[in-house]
Amino acid sequence: MYDIIKLKQLREETGISFSMCKKALEESKNNIVEAKKLMNKWGIAKAQDKADRNTGNSIIFSYVHHNKKVASLIQLACETDFVSGNKEFQALGAELAMQVASIPAESNEEFLKQEYIRDSSKTIDDFIKEAVLKFGENIKVVKFIRWSV
Repeated sequence: MYDIIKLKQLREETGISFSMCKKALEESKNNIVEAKKLMNKWGIAKAQDKADRNTGNSIIFSYVHHNKKVASLIQLACETDFVSGNKEFQALGAELAMQVASIPAESNEEFLKQEYIRDSSKTIDDFIKEAVLKFGENIKVVKFIRWSV
């Protein structure tokens, strides 16, 4: 059995489907922290399942720091134009472009291993896997570039 108020809270905090939130709450005995850990574990497994799926739809996102001395571009790919046009996907791209500008990386592998600037408890790879769980599609960083003067 799950608590409807906690279900609403978990859904609002994660953006993940009601059915997935309900299942996580049931398995965690209404413990939101444990439910989030479960969903994270499921997200990693789901992301691995989707990793081989074609990501033929991509968008380029940009970020320019307020001092105009650092800028970045990042190409983010997903499976469909439906997801690429989604506001939450747009926000994901904006966050990743800011990450590229904030912390230099030489390769995709190095970038994916970085701590996420807004939550040091997760890596960029974890952040993207959460999005894979939310959207139900494979998402990949194709390439990025950072400039500084």
